[in-house]
Amino acid sequence: MEPADLLKPLLRGWSLPLLVFTVAYTLVYLPFVEKGLEEGCSLLPETHFVLYSKRVVTPNGVVPAAVEVEGERIISVVKRSEAPKQRDGGPRVLDYSNAVIMPGLIDVHVHLNEPGRTEWEGFLTGTQAAAAGGVTALVDMPLNSFPTTTSKDTLLLKLEAAKGKLFVDVGFWGGLVPENVANLTVMDELLNAGALGLKSFMCPSGINDFPHTTAEDIKAALPVLARYGRPMLVHAEVVQPSPEERSLQPGEPSENSRLYSRYHGTRPLSWERTAVQQLTEVAKDTAVGGPAEGAHIHVVHLSDPEESLHLIKEAKAAGSSMSVETSPHYLAFAAEEIPDGETQFKCNPPIRHADYRELLWKALQAGDIDMISTDHSPSAPEMKLLEEGDFLKAWGGISSLQFVLPVTWTYGASRGITLEQLVKWWSTGPSKLANFPRKGSLEFGKDADIVIWDPEASFILDSNYPIFHKHKQVTPYAGQTLSGKVIATFARGHEVFREGYHAPRPCGTPLLPVH
Repeated sequence: MEPADLLKPLLRGWSLPLLVFTVAYTLVYLPFVEKGLEEGCSLLPETHFVLYSKRVVTPNGVVPAAVEVEGERIISVVKRSEAPKQRDGGPRVLDYSNAVIMPGLIDVHVHLNEPGRTEWEGFLTGTQAAAAGGVTALVDMPLNSFPTTTSKDTLLLKLEAAKGKLFVDVGFWGGLVPENVANLTVMDELLNAGALGLKSFMCPSGINDFPHTTAEDIKAALPVLARYGRPMLVHAEVVQPSPEERSLQPGEPSENSRLYSRYHGTRPLSWERTAVQQLTEVAKDTAVGGPAEGAHIHVVHLSDPEESLHLIKEAKAAGSSMSVETSPHYLAFAAEEIPDGETQFKCNPPIRHADYRELLWKALQAGDIDMISTDHSPSAPEMKLLEEGDFLKAWGGISSLQFVLPVTWTYGASRGITLEQLVKWWSTGPSKLANFPRKGSLEFGKDADIVIWDPEASFILDSNYPIFHKHKQVTPYAGQTLSGKVIATFARGHEVFREGYHAPRPCGTPLLPVH
């Protein structure tokens, strides 16, 4: 958004919400932009340059092309069989030969946990890891920070905490909790202050100050979201205890708790299916002519490619505004392969069996699943109970932000995925959900958010590999051999990462909504 764009509505008369937004923009957003123009934001001194490769992923396919960047934007993408010659006084030409040049990844589901729980992660380490993995923009979840982002004031705390710490651009989801359902003014202020949309849990979140909501709560929130044209993201599980399928109660002995199958049985597919069924009923309000037309429901980290996905497909076909994502750990792992006590694999919903993994891949390739996101949810290592290996008591969250490009490629290439599909799942789809019109593709006028990587290069994710997450080896991908090494990452024209090194200073910006 340009400053001039903000002034247009103000010329039609001041209002308190617009005044609040403008003050936040001036005091928080503009300093980030100004910092981006200072020295030290890029490993590349030039601000006008050309990137060339024989494999450039464009909206028209994978072609040999030159991508010209000036300042923060792409000013041309020209198909050509060889790199342009370096000319005196002309832009610098960087020839990457046969490496892949494609839009930077956009991760719409990341827990950076700041403020309040920086011992879990933080803006600095999280965005360093993102840049190293080819992620050029991400959206931070309203939990597990403290306080959670459920009001205008807590969103402003997030923005303040992020200042001077972002290596890539970061947007923010707000949180839907019963308190702001009961007072829709709080929800309205949160959206007006810059939340890109809202996130809700239909089951206990594990964070006491982020209580879960019901389908009725989500239905009540949709008309507010509709006025802003923003999405509702939902963790779709509804607790349904039974004698065979229940969580461990406080003080209860955790018999067989080192077995992944024991934990898997406590969160059955019926939880997910019940939640999605309720959501598809609520989503009818988002159809054209409905009371919440303009709102959108997005189901996060789908693990069930059967009944739940079938319900979502039917809802879309009937005109409801819905989308769905899955996560790399559901595409890489299978329940029966998880070793006893390896709690770094614990997440919610659980990783399912191998046949579900294959069905998720097929659904992605068929276009039935719209995108992939990490659900990067790190914690302090002691919370994972790595020595005890108790799946029932350990924190549920997988650390993966830096690795998702090689993980998706490694597990997808053997199943025949294409570079164009990779861009759809990780760039164009997420940019649409988060409403980032200047991101997600290599085209004239778009932000120069670009990753350059080698699909044929492999590496072992061991202690010698440079990992930038706060807790470097607490990940289920540790020890794996992966294909697809990131060479360089450009965020708005700044080379923020190159072969193990970051730019001298973080100059990312907060991504506020486009009005």
